[in-house]
Amino acid sequence: MQIVCLDLEGVLVPEIWIEFAGRAGIPELMRTTRDEPDYDKLMTGRLRILRQHGLGLADIQKVIAEMGPMAGARDFLDALRGAYQVIILSDTFYEFARPLMQQLGLPTLFCHSLEADARGMLVNYRLRMPDQKREAVKRLKELNFKVVAAGDSYNDVAMLAEAHRGVLFHPPDAVTREFPQFPVALSYGDLRREIDTAFLAIPGGWAGPGSTAAGRCVVVEVACAQPVPTAR
Repeated sequence: MQIVCLDLEGVLVPEIWIEFAGRAGIPELMRTTRDEPDYDKLMTGRLRILRQHGLGLADIQKVIAEMGPMAGARDFLDALRGAYQVIILSDTFYEFARPLMQQLGLPTLFCHSLEADARGMLVNYRLRMPDQKREAVKRLKELNFKVVAAGDSYNDVAMLAEAHRGVLFHPPDAVTREFPQFPVALSYGDLRREIDTAFLAIPGGWAGPGSTAAGRCVVVEVACAQPVPTAR
C-alpha cells in the first residue's frame, strides 16, 4: 500500500496566521514555521501577542470562515486521493481547520488543539504528540505503507526525511538552501509528477492512475518483458 502525507498550510490552504495578521494589522503575527523552526517559541509568542491585543479564538475563526483553499488545491487533492491514500499532517489546530477541511472534501487530518478560557481567549495549545508529523510517518512505515511526504516549511523537514521520499512545495529560499536533498515543486502539476516519480523510485512502488510517471512505467515494463536471446 502507498500513502501520501501532505502539510496543510502553504500547500493546500493559505497560511492562516499571515491572513489573520494582515486583517488585524499585527505584523508580528506574520511569522510562521517558514521563518521560525522552533514551534514552541513560535506558538508561545503568538499567544502572548493575541493577549496583548485582546484577540481571542472567535476573532481568528471569523477570518478563517472567509478563507478558502489555494487555487487548484481541491482539484489536485481530489485527483491525488483517486490515486493514493492521503493523510494531511499539519501543525495547525482543529479549531482552525474544520471549515477549510469542508472545502477540501474532508480529507483525513492529524493536527493539534487549542485551549481557550471562558472569555474565548487562547491560553494554551496542546500538541497531539511531540514531533507528530515524523512520528505519524514512522508508524505508517511500520504498518508496511510506502510513504511519500510533501511540505513547505522547517516543521515539515523531519516528516520528509522520515518518509521513503520527500518533496518540498514552494518552500522559502532558506529552506531550499538548507535542505538541498529534497526536490522542489513550484506548481500542483510539478508536485503530482514528483510524487508519482518518488513512488516509482521506491522498491516495489508504483505510480497511481492518471500520472505521466505511470505511462513511463508501462513503457519500461513492456521493454523489460521482451524475451532475451540465449546464446547458442
